[in-house]
Parts: sequence; structure tokens; C-alpha cells
Amino acid sequence: MKPTAPLLLCLFLFSSLPASAGDASPGKQVSAELKVQLPVELSYLLYLPEDYEQKEKWPLLLFLHGAGERGENLDLVKVHGPPKLISQGKQFPFIVVSPQCPKGRWWESLELVLLLDEIVDKYNVDEDRIYVTGLSMGGFGTWRLAFVQPDRFAAIAPICGGGEAYWARRKRFNDLPVWAFHGAKDSVIPAERSEIMVEAIRKEGGNAKLTIYPEANHDSWTETYNNPELYEWLLQQRRTASDDATDADN
Repeated sequence: MKPTAPLLLCLFLFSSLPASAGDASPGKQVSAELKVQLPVELSYLLYLPEDYEQKEKWPLLLFLHGAGERGENLDLVKVHGPPKLISQGKQFPFIVVSPQCPKGRWWESLELVLLLDEIVDKYNVDEDRIYVTGLSMGGFGTWRLAFVQPDRFAAIAPICGGGEAYWARRKRFNDLPVWAFHGAKDSVIPAERSEIMVEAIRKEGGNAKLTIYPEANHDSWTETYNNPELYEWLLQQRRTASDDATDADN
């Protein structure tokens, strides 16, 4: 089963103290409340394994595409990565969720968190085996989403992306296995962006490894997603509790 589905979610943000800003007067401080309803709309591809009904729980793989696949046409999401392989007939032992980022925007962690909430609520997801991977812009999105909710994921596999070294210094990745990939000759995003992140995680005692393809330019994802070892490694990882990481400083 390979359904395609739209997602429409509403987010409510509240301050902690109820009052009206209209009560304010010069020289006086009052409490107030902001109440905002924000619609979140994401289209995504959803893949369920052929024997989905035969198991109580399944691992979940979230795939984040690159900048070139943004827009309103889900066929673009099938250009690279797991969605491409699925469209060619490959079977995966995961539920695979592949959202499409709207044109002119970047991956927003809050939207992805809400998407994951939706999928976990509706499908038979093993919450101890949720994985994130992405390429280029999606590689950056993978790093950032893992920083925002490190305790949620069992492992991440960012490809030709990067993040901020201080995320690692805050020990956000200490209990999260990481396997990063990059092309040594990448002229779009230097391999140094992945090297810095992996080195920073290792320095803090985290479990991170990096594969550099000596002859690859920006396309380090084709070889990565064609490698069965990536999926075998992901399936070996399970979520562990972390005392240091807490949900979401964005």
C-alpha cells in the first residue's frame, strides 16, 4: 500500500497568564494572553510495508528532500531517496513518510513534529524506532529536527547537510546515533559542514560516524540510499532515554 495524503493541522499557542492587553494603562504592568491559531499544511507521500497488517508495530523513516523538490507536485519528492526507490518497486521494512516542503521555504521543525504526531496517532508506529534522513536542504533539516527533539529519534542519517556545533556542545546528540554522509568534492555544501558536526558530537562523547565519498560532488545521496547497509544500521538502533536532552529549544 502506497497512499498519498494531505495533512492539515492547527496549532494553538498560549501564554501562561490570562488577561486582556486592553487592561493596560500608563505606569501599570498587567498580565496578558496571546492566543493564535496557526494552520499547518503539508502534503506527503506515505508508504506502508506490504505486510503492514501482520505486525503490531513498525519502524518509521522520515525522509526530507532537498531544495529542488519543493513545491506543490508530490512527484518531485520521488526524484531522489527512498520515495524514488519505492516508486521503482523497492520494498522497505519501514513506514516511510516523505513530506514536501512548500516552494520558497525551508524545513520547519515544528511542522515536522506535528506531522510525526499525526502519523504516530494514525498508524502502527514503533516509537522506539523512528529515524530521520534527508539530503542537502533535507540534511540540514535532519540535523535541526534532531536538535529540537533528540529524545524522539532512534537514529539520524543526514546527507550533505550541516548544523551548528553548539548544538552538540549542549549534548543534544549524546544519546542519538548519527551516521552522516558527504562528498569530498561537494561544491554546493562543503564536506566540512558534516565534519564539524560529527567531530563536535564525538568530542562530547556521542556516537557519530561520517562517510566521505572521495570522488563525489554534491550528489552523495544516490550511493547512500542505494546501500543496504544504511537501512540495516538504522534498524539496529532503538531510542534510549536521555537525562541531558529536553524537548525543543528551537
